[in-house]
This record gives sequence, structure tokens and C-alpha cells, in this order.
Amino acid sequence: QVQLVESGGGSVQAGGSLRLSCEASGYTYSSLCMGWFRQAPGKEREGVAVIDTRGHSTFYADSVKGRFTIPQNNAKNTVYLQMNSLKHEDTAMYYCAADLFPCRIGWSDRTRFGYWGQGTRVTVSS
Repeated sequence: QVQLVESGGGSVQAGGSLRLSCEASGYTYSSLCMGWFRQAPGKEREGVAVIDTRGHSTFYADSVKGRFTIPQNNAKNTVYLQMNSLKHEDTAMYYCAADLFPCRIGWSDRTRFGYWGQGTRVTVSS
């Protein structure tokens, strides 16, 4: 069983930055595909960015490439989502997700993730 605890989020103006954090516990952190999904009102939950906590490979949605990064701190069993140059369309609930599979195999498919955080809201005003 993997527990995920998120923090961060909030409101920011377009062009600003925010950082989300997600701490994992309850399993071997070094074996996870772990990252972030988001869901805007009336839309499907979509993959944003993930990282292989063992191999450190990262994967990003096209919509956030060049603006978001997903660093990790292995000592704290934590991954982050550093969001820069935020746009109004980034407004959503952001969820941390994790599971035991190689991220390269279908990372953007939310059904592959069995462990989820409670969600944190990000609001970007234009």
C-alpha cells in the first residue's frame, strides 16, 4: 500500500510559478512510477508529468513541456511539480499518482495508477 500526501497549490496570476509536493510512504519509493495528473471542471483527468523514481526518466504532456518540471528528492521520498509560466488553462485540481510499473509503458493512462493523493487546487487568473 502506498500513501501519497500532497502540498502546495493555490492561486497565481498568469505567468507566475507554483510548486506542488507529493510525499510517498508505505512502499519502496525507489520502484515507483510517480507523478501528477490534473482535472479541470467538465474535463477528463489527464496526465501532466511523471518520473521513474528508480531510473529518473521523466515524461511530460505536450501542453506543459518547457514550462513544468518534475524533480524529486529521494531522501524525502518526494516528487515535486515545478510549474512556471502558468497559463489560465492550467487551472485544475492536481492529483499525485503512483504505482509499480515502468513509466514508459502507458504513463498517461490514469487507469494504470492505483494510488492517488487527495488533490490540490491550482487556480491561474488571466
